[in-house]
Amino acid sequence: MKSLVRALISGAVAVVALSGGAAFAGDADFTMVNRTGYTLREVYVSPSNKEAWGKDRMGDGYLDNGKSRLFKFSDKSACMQDIKVVFDDDGSDIVWEDVDLCEINKITLKYNRKTGMVSADTE
Repeated sequence: MKSLVRALISGAVAVVALSGGAAFAGDADFTMVNRTGYTLREVYVSPSNKEAWGKDRMGDGYLDNGKSRLFKFSDKSACMQDIKVVFDDDGSDIVWEDVDLCEINKITLKYNRKTGMVSADTE
């Protein structure tokens, strides 16, 4: 009897793990963490092979330094994306290129305005 219960539990765990994996496969939603040192006024996401940025994904909100926000992103057919942010304090913008949104769940944007260096940590 114990072996039957163990088998059923193992099977249930496997089904849950597989169904959870299937739900996340190709999921392009991501959390952006702002570690740039500045408040972000606008965020744009565009396929890396396109020139058009499309709409501002921040809407009416702002993303303060040290804060994070979940971005729902349904374009799973184009995983490689560029991310452009516009800073609230001076209106300047910076681009992070070739971010694979299908492979990450979280991106932490970093920027050194003095050197102009942009970087990102991904999870």
